[in-house]
Amino acid sequence: MPITARDIENLIRESFPEAKITVQGDDGQHFAAEVIDASFKGMNRVQQQRAVYAALKGKMDGAHGELHALALTTKASE
Repeated sequence: MPITARDIENLIRESFPEAKITVQGDDGQHFAAEVIDASFKGMNRVQQQRAVYAALKGKMDGAHGELHALALTTKASE
């Protein structure tokens, strides 16, 4: 069964429960996500994005990962 935008949001929400999360995409492989969270304060963009990728728990790992592509935008909430 392909991964859904809701699945991705739920995975991210486990690590960032207070975040504003928007996930778009409906082909089961290519998605775009925006994650805005206070915990990103003081982190650069690479650190923020690594934290979100870690929350995906290996879903993007290797050629056989469930999630093929994720365009990710992150920022600290104000």
